[in-house]
Amino acid sequence: MNLLDELSWRGMIQDIMPGTREQLEKELTTGYIGFDPTADSLHIGSLLPILLLVHFQRAGHKPIALIGGATGMVGDPSGKSEERNLLNEETLQRNILGVKAQLEQFLNFSPTLPNAAELVNNYDWFKSISFIDFLRDTGKHITVNYMMAKDSVKKRIEGETGISYTEFAYQLMQAYDFYWLFQQKQCKLQMGGSDQWGNMTTGTELIRRKCGGEAFVFTNPLVTKSDGGKFGKTESGNIWLDPARTSPYQFYQFWLNASDTDATRWIKLFTFLTREEIDSIIETHQQNPSARTLQRKLASEVTSFVHGHAELSKAIETTEKLFSNQQAPIESLSETDLGQIQGVVKVEVDKASLAEGIDIVSLLANTGIFPSKGEARKTIQAGGVSINRKKIESVELLVDSSFLLHQRYILIQKGKKNYFLISVKAA
Repeated sequence: MNLLDELSWRGMIQDIMPGTREQLEKELTTGYIGFDPTADSLHIGSLLPILLLVHFQRAGHKPIALIGGATGMVGDPSGKSEERNLLNEETLQRNILGVKAQLEQFLNFSPTLPNAAELVNNYDWFKSISFIDFLRDTGKHITVNYMMAKDSVKKRIEGETGISYTEFAYQLMQAYDFYWLFQQKQCKLQMGGSDQWGNMTTGTELIRRKCGGEAFVFTNPLVTKSDGGKFGKTESGNIWLDPARTSPYQFYQFWLNASDTDATRWIKLFTFLTREEIDSIIETHQQNPSARTLQRKLASEVTSFVHGHAELSKAIETTEKLFSNQQAPIESLSETDLGQIQGVVKVEVDKASLAEGIDIVSLLANTGIFPSKGEARKTIQAGGVSINRKKIESVELLVDSSFLLHQRYILIQKGKKNYFLISVKAA
């Protein structure tokens, strides 16, 4: 199937510049996507752009992943209501290394390939450009009227906080990225989220005005949740690609807990399953929705892609131990089972404190399971906390060593899906 046809049925294309299809069908094309190093790990909001580059490379084209080492120092106003904090150089360098390592997991950089992926950092070309040179050689080609007409700028100017010159200049810096890649890497295509359309088309305009070249862009839709919640956000925060930030078990659980509506869209966006395979999975799911066939397949495919088969197996094993038979006595989990559970948050307490007994509210707050005693008390009163699979009904409960499983563990459940394993510190 043609690349754009493949991406279209998956729902991965929103806006596309005329001539893009003809360019991709004419020749091996180099295309890029930018990644902002605002943290030392990407989160699943970056997963769709990563998958776009993978599809692009699999179709025979050459992908470039651009890390915004320079633009990350400035900040992009697109989709934001106020200016973000700027990062210092040390933090930025740490973030760049983390993002680079993750991108290398997903793309093929083998120099033997005619379409080997490349990784570039825009700081490498911006560091040698003076402010005067940039104004004279680049700024003169794009009018302020043109830049102010972009939605991302217009919304900020009309909003309460306004927009600084620093962020206003971001559009021109991103446009220069495209121009530099066009000149140095023969890159003719930029891809990205729909909120980047304005910045991206400014790049094609700069290429046209500065060197008479022709370049193209297309965008993917921003992923949303059907309930209005922000995609990739949970009660505990972002879902990261770094297993040290979000364990493979927690990552798997995010996809497993998707609604039917979301899972039906996401399995097209975030997996490489064929149309026939997806149609068959959806049909099977509709016959027995409670089996969650759709969500299980989605979770398995995405977790395997990001973390590998071994970590997927551990995530499934933990899920089955915790959820497959909620009515089974907690004693059915052996000491080995509890000790080897992967991905749940683990905390330690002193055995002496349990010997004397500690009230449940203090235990939950002191171990960080809840941020405060007030929130712990409120959740207990709402029936949202269980110990060793038994719901806690009193905020006065005293937790002592009699609650220890195999003389060592206490399993806390917060809400429906969040598990914490308390263990006593070794003497």
